[in-house]
Amino acid sequence: MSGHSKWSTIKRKKGEKDGARAKVFTKISREIIVCIKEHGADPASNSKLAALIAKAKANNIPNDNIDRLIKKAAGEGDKNNYENCVYEGYGPNGVAVIVDCLTDNRNRTAGEIRHYFDKFGGNLGTTGCVSFMFSTKGIIVLDNEDEDIDEDKAMEDILEAGGDDFSFEDGCVEITTDPGSVSEIAENLTKMGYKVLSAEAEQVPSTYVNLTDEEHLKKMNLLLEALDDNDDVQNVWHNWEEN
Repeated sequence: MSGHSKWSTIKRKKGEKDGARAKVFTKISREIIVCIKEHGADPASNSKLAALIAKAKANNIPNDNIDRLIKKAAGEGDKNNYENCVYEGYGPNGVAVIVDCLTDNRNRTAGEIRHYFDKFGGNLGTTGCVSFMFSTKGIIVLDNEDEDIDEDKAMEDILEAGGDDFSFEDGCVEITTDPGSVSEIAENLTKMGYKVLSAEAEQVPSTYVNLTDEEHLKKMNLLLEALDDNDDVQNVWHNWEEN
């Protein structure tokens, strides 16, 4: 699975690590809190919030939990001030890694991220050291668990909705589009009757790195697991060509 296309990996992990749902909720909660503070609590007028709600539901987060979170954030019940920070570095054998965080303590987060890179055979770099290898693209994932989406009809609908390209993956359809149009296109597809599982801007690598050494493979997996387990980390993008 390539570094930019995480859905199948997420789906696989969801069954393996069902106990991680609370951690997923923590991460999505932060995104929702920041989104509401910046753009308001009405998903009808805040398309990014609508996309985050869809993402929460796709991760099996109960509607009651989502509603409570929105009310709390809208009512200034959450006093945490989260800021976005992005870290760049190299994993084993020069794998490029971008770590996107929302944190209420930048110093703590920077120290933890640096520790992970050092511990698992990589090194944290400076801003811009790997981001030039990636381009920002909008990625929309549609539910196709029952494999009932007709490819010809989907192509017609996706193009009409404003999507650029798409591919049928295991249990889903992945659409590539302009990052600035993600929420609008996702909304159009929802109106057409499709179930949107996620809709967000992602960093897509231009080239990929293969790992064959067992030690490199082990350390790369451990690095990604450590980053994923950190509540401050929202997204991790890399150019490791996973098999």
